[in-house]
Amino acid sequence: MELPKFILGDNTDFETSIFVIHTEYPRFIINLEDDDIEWFEDFDAEDEKELLIETEKLIEEASNFYDREVSRYDD
Repeated sequence: MELPKFILGDNTDFETSIFVIHTEYPRFIINLEDDDIEWFEDFDAEDEKELLIETEKLIEEASNFYDREVSRYDD
């Protein structure tokens, strides 16, 4: 099965939170309310250096995905 790169998620237990799930490596869930990220991967020290560089880009991509999806609901 082919998965989309990003998936929107919500949960009524987290009323103000909006989650975006990133399904490609490195897999994570980001809470757009506070930019808190939960990674599904284990990283070693070398990976963490590269991850720091990519994190800002991934947060921006997740936010852009959310904005695009919401704008499509408005149409």
